[in-house]
Amino acid sequence: MNFRLGINYWPISSAMHWWERFDGEEVARDFEQIAQAGFDSVRIFLLWETFQPSPNAVSDQSLARLVDVADVAKRSRLSLVPTLFTGHMSGVNWIPEWALEEGDGCSRFRIVSNGKVVRERPRNWYTDPGVLSAQRLLAREVASALSNHPAVWAYDLGNENSNCVVPPSRESAVAWLEQIAGEIRYVDPSRPITMGLHMEDLEEDRKLGPQEAGRVCEFLSMHGYPIYADWAESKTDAMVLPFLAAITRWLGGREVLFEEFGAPATDDSLPGPVTLLGENEAARFTHDALEGLLRSGCLGAMVWCYGDYAEWLWRWPPLDDAIHERYFGLWRSDHSPKPAAGEIGRLVNVEVCEPPEDLGWVDIDPSAYYADPRENLRRLYREYRERV
Repeated sequence: MNFRLGINYWPISSAMHWWERFDGEEVARDFEQIAQAGFDSVRIFLLWETFQPSPNAVSDQSLARLVDVADVAKRSRLSLVPTLFTGHMSGVNWIPEWALEEGDGCSRFRIVSNGKVVRERPRNWYTDPGVLSAQRLLAREVASALSNHPAVWAYDLGNENSNCVVPPSRESAVAWLEQIAGEIRYVDPSRPITMGLHMEDLEEDRKLGPQEAGRVCEFLSMHGYPIYADWAESKTDAMVLPFLAAITRWLGGREVLFEEFGAPATDDSLPGPVTLLGENEAARFTHDALEGLLRSGCLGAMVWCYGDYAEWLWRWPPLDDAIHERYFGLWRSDHSPKPAAGEIGRLVNVEVCEPPEDLGWVDIDPSAYYADPRENLRRLYREYRERV
């Protein structure tokens, strides 16, 4: 089995407005560019309110566009990972109006609904029967639309869901996973299911981590960025990524896809305290990250993300505040490649490695990890660096 080389995709011209401003020809050009760089997989995101404008209705137009994207992927020889309930994306939570309730406006992440920032908060979909019923409907309709499509590799049950809502218990988290996965498997039993966990699910006990996901998903997915880890050695500390993969595999007992990693990079001079790398520095980080994830036994790695975003999008969330989010692309906003894009071709047709058997740096039982997750993660990383 080959090590998967994937990329997370939003179009340069429209970002999270993609499904409303859909341009099939643009997707075809982008996917061909992605394939020519050496990638074999693309992860896409179903903006929740666009696909499900009301709890009892899924948009036929959005489903048709989703099938069009799968058709483009097939023509470009790419496998597709559609991500449901998006949800959290690039520092903003995009939630349908019908899935919100009264709040105090003090959420960590801004909530965008119907094109504007709102003060409401998401209803907890692990306990709210109306939202859960709606999610089951969307999962079933998406799987029905894609069930016979040869381009689909796997389904992803959400992008960093704990940044939207945290389940009240592990039992409610597993019950949610089982119900959503059950809807997909009922109509498309042959495709694996995963869920986009992230570094903060290891730094905090958010009741839905590798152990819970591992009970339902065929493989686990982890997201990690040294620039956001205050326990990393530097903002280009590539060892953070195979370490996070190892912890995820150890806790969840499943193989791991490293579904997101990357670095915001530009050689332009920008004002203010923005966390950015130079483009050559980002290329070195990408090289080291891919090598480390391959050696760690991951199923593959998916870079964040396809392209820097068009300047007109900078006026809107999340790019109005999160300046660094404008520059995560492997391609610039004019579609010219950054140096990091050249790192992908080296690992085409390389086989997956066996995960290292030596976990001598782990000195606790998985059941004890979440007693103090942040301190355990920091301490285990020190041990990992010394021994590995």
